[in-house]
Amino acid sequence: MNAAPTDTVQHESIYSGSIASWLTTVDHKRIGVMYGATALLYFIVGGVEALIIRLQLAAPEGAVVGADAYNQLFTMHGTTMVFLVLMPLAAAMFNFLIPLMVGARDVAFPRLNAFSFWTWFFGAILLNLAFFVNQAPDAGWFGYANLTSKQYNPGLGIDFWVLSLQIMGIASIASGVNFTVTALNMRAPGMSLMRMPLFVWMALIVQILMLLAFPAITVGLIFLLFDRFFDTNFYVAAAGGTPVLWQHLFWIFGHPEVYILILPSFGIVSEILPTFSRKPLFGAPFVIFSGILIGFLGFGVWSHHMFTTGLGPIADTAFSLGTMLIAIPTGVKIFNWIGTLWGGHIVMRTPLYFAVGMVALFIVGGLSGIMHASAPIDLQQHDSYFVVAHLHYVFFGGTVFGLLAGVCYWWPKVTGRMLGEGLGKLSFWVMFLGMNLTFFPMHFLGLDGMARRIYTYPAGAGWEQWNLMATVGAFVLTLGVLLFYVNLVRSLRSGEAATPDPWDGATLEWSMSSPPPEYNFAVIPTVNSARPLWLHKYGPTRDISTHTREDGTPPQPDHPVERIELPSPSHWPLVAAAGLTLAGGGTMVGLLPVLAGVAVLVVAVYWWAFQPLERPGNPIFEPARGTE
Repeated sequence: MNAAPTDTVQHESIYSGSIASWLTTVDHKRIGVMYGATALLYFIVGGVEALIIRLQLAAPEGAVVGADAYNQLFTMHGTTMVFLVLMPLAAAMFNFLIPLMVGARDVAFPRLNAFSFWTWFFGAILLNLAFFVNQAPDAGWFGYANLTSKQYNPGLGIDFWVLSLQIMGIASIASGVNFTVTALNMRAPGMSLMRMPLFVWMALIVQILMLLAFPAITVGLIFLLFDRFFDTNFYVAAAGGTPVLWQHLFWIFGHPEVYILILPSFGIVSEILPTFSRKPLFGAPFVIFSGILIGFLGFGVWSHHMFTTGLGPIADTAFSLGTMLIAIPTGVKIFNWIGTLWGGHIVMRTPLYFAVGMVALFIVGGLSGIMHASAPIDLQQHDSYFVVAHLHYVFFGGTVFGLLAGVCYWWPKVTGRMLGEGLGKLSFWVMFLGMNLTFFPMHFLGLDGMARRIYTYPAGAGWEQWNLMATVGAFVLTLGVLLFYVNLVRSLRSGEAATPDPWDGATLEWSMSSPPPEYNFAVIPTVNSARPLWLHKYGPTRDISTHTREDGTPPQPDHPVERIELPSPSHWPLVAAAGLTLAGGGTMVGLLPVLAGVAVLVVAVYWWAFQPLERPGNPIFEPARGTE
């Protein structure tokens, strides 16, 4: 199938080009790289905030920071990790991988994809600008009323928080539309829904969750914005409002958000375990339907975050039962992952270490979480460090370890370079040790009565030993993360060149060069299996010891076999995102920047709408001679 080379075919790296080419790109792969690089940068920011928190609590009567600074730190740490690290790092993988895994040349709406990135990017900058004017938000990443009211929080910190989250929420909703349409409508011929890779399935569920959950937090933030800017009383009890309304709106978003954060890691693990155990995922349809069920049930358990608000025994019972029920599909996934490893030809590589570590740590977080389904137990553990331990076992042990497994697994495909195996495994073990040393003692702190969000504590409370252990663990965890980053940098500078299929993968992204060409597929493949490359390499027997067979989807030709035209770059998505951010952030300054931002947004959207998709200078790839 390999075509002869021709002068019209370009072999430049997809990452070559000027800064302007990156600012105007609509290539899903470049946008994915920009998401990932920015998220990894904010991972450092969130980690530094966490280290300062742990230093403050390492000993009684800590004086590293004051109460106000501490409130700002834990608010920004939570907000940064959720909205600036975990979600965009997952979005980076969605961007880069979904079109490759479903056999498409790009996402359904390339310019909307660019707009989503730049809107999120500028929203994140707006949030962190609060530090530079000494006005960082300080009411917690959950923003409970009345801590966010003008009466109790008169500065600009909450305004920065509200407006930046609204802007980033627009980016998330736009991405949700884009990836939903891509997964449903852009699949290669023969790729039925049940042949779609597990990662794409989990990503699709995440997009639907975002489309359904983000409107709730959007409404809640609009109400808060009106309370702060126009003196309405949605959350003011003395004027007929209710602070509990915010909790309902926030957690109707907030609990599906838990699955928005964890389901990408479920998809990553469901791709890695079959590859390195050399066998198909055990009970793949059950994993798919359990993910769907998790997404559905996730909208019916939000009030288990509110057992202490006095909703009454009927509501508490209903949400207790719902919370217990959602543990079933989660347990199904764990059972299937273990079944995949059982009896497999296991190859111990770094991605598998992180994937298995994710499963182990998530089980711990799940077991502590299911305790909170019982309202009486939750009454004791609520707002204690037991919940902090549970949260971090789910989000760091589950989401972060899963995402880092994905980084290790797809790094060769993204960069064309292999990561160092020795350094990769060392970083895993140091992070695994540090993770447990940091967060497991917090279970005991919570059971001993240490409340969340206190900036200091008296000597003699019995918390000194566990807090010191957690702080030491935080620095061990930091060392593991630094080793991981060193491995990334070393790989980019001098890593071994990656082959198209370094792991013996089963899905379409491994059928092309590493990194992929700009057009993705020289010829759109026809899929006749959930594991098209394995079918080609090993036949329908699924026995890796058999000889290569010419069945299934073969690797891609070296050159296009038909004329390929790609969407042209455009600067209008960036300009539109800048105008939107200026209009939103300008509300804290005055009417003039708001009007200027709206004008920029309107002009950008107008020219965006009338700019042709193809124009002179658009990338065009001609077929090789002798293939037409």
